[in-house]
Amino acid sequence: MKKFEEYLNLVKIVHKDKIPYYISWVSRFLAYHHKENDDSVNPDEIDKFAHDLGKTYEEWQVNQAKDAIRLYLFFRTKDSGDHIAKENEAGTEWKQVTEEMVNALRLRHRSLSTEKTYLYWMRMLHQYSKGVSPQSLNNSHFTKFITYLAVERKVSASTQNQAFNAILFFYRHVLDKDIGDVSGAVRAKYKRRLPVVLTKQEVFQILEHLEGDILLMCKLIYGCGLRLKECLNLRVKDIDFAQNCLTIRSGKGDKDRQTVLPEIIKNVLQKHLEKVRTLYERDRTDNLPGIYLPDALGRKYPNAGKEWIWQWVFPSQSLSVDPISKTVRRHHAYPDRLQKRFGDAVRKADIVKRATIHTLRHSFATHLLEGGYDIRTIQELLGHANLQTTMIYTHVAQKNKLGVKSPLDNIYTGTTERRM
Repeated sequence: MKKFEEYLNLVKIVHKDKIPYYISWVSRFLAYHHKENDDSVNPDEIDKFAHDLGKTYEEWQVNQAKDAIRLYLFFRTKDSGDHIAKENEAGTEWKQVTEEMVNALRLRHRSLSTEKTYLYWMRMLHQYSKGVSPQSLNNSHFTKFITYLAVERKVSASTQNQAFNAILFFYRHVLDKDIGDVSGAVRAKYKRRLPVVLTKQEVFQILEHLEGDILLMCKLIYGCGLRLKECLNLRVKDIDFAQNCLTIRSGKGDKDRQTVLPEIIKNVLQKHLEKVRTLYERDRTDNLPGIYLPDALGRKYPNAGKEWIWQWVFPSQSLSVDPISKTVRRHHAYPDRLQKRFGDAVRKADIVKRATIHTLRHSFATHLLEGGYDIRTIQELLGHANLQTTMIYTHVAQKNKLGVKSPLDNIYTGTTERRM
């Protein structure tokens, strides 16, 4: 147990004050099943121990005991050198399954960003399990890798979930394997973080340092509550000036939704589209390929990409190579340019908050809540599947803080100013 205690102190995944309890739980578990330190353990034995603990201990103590046992089992495996890098004799096989992974993702119409992310986690799994061929991967490799991310890489809960989904996809759709029970994996603790929100005055100050299409994009993101990608993916047909609304196609979770179009930017947006139309007509004169169409629309309607209604609202000024089809065509504006200009504007406005483009979306939701709109309406405008996700804005909305006065202010009310 001494080495396990040293390991916990080293990785710092457990607060030092709790380490004695973790050691105690593991010792009790081993004694309960009459096991030595290096005896094998199966999930049923952990469940039986936890079930009996639940008769006399609180739920949080039972969960702590299970976490302690999982950490100990991971430490023991790590200490044995099972996942230490070996000579990799399966390089060709990994190259083959990488191609199969790409095909599986594209067959299911996953976005290019999802494809890059999933391939990254697949490469991470490959590096972690060096020397193991892909067909030899099993439940144990999956569990150890997910645990390794939480314990030694110290990734966040959302990052670990992303890796979990990527490797699960790889197992199911490429290796054709069922991962089975992975309850033994140590999961990263979810930590609630309040979003950074700008005041209306701060939003105004930032917008004052922007111009052109960058200013228009930021106004749309703030005024409509868009994600960055949703703004860049807007097409001409998605704007309804008569109904004052935008339609977001294939948003997060591959869902469509509608949101409000600010009245104040309609004229500016229409003038912007006139400029885009000039660029579009020039492309048609030059007989350039049509723009990218989602899923199988490009095959079903081969000329639709050349129609005005499908054009990007914010096209790039230069042509680029489609990474999938290798066709040279006009893509939408790139996110890096917008993010850089926004960051420059935040600095010029002397805003001390850590604001990003996504902060505009947070501010949209918060300002609607402060304006008296109900949480369900805001949920629909944001496109949140779960109301709990939207509820986070109730913690930062100013209307919930009105009327609350610090007791420090109260003790000085009506008195002369004193030195603090």
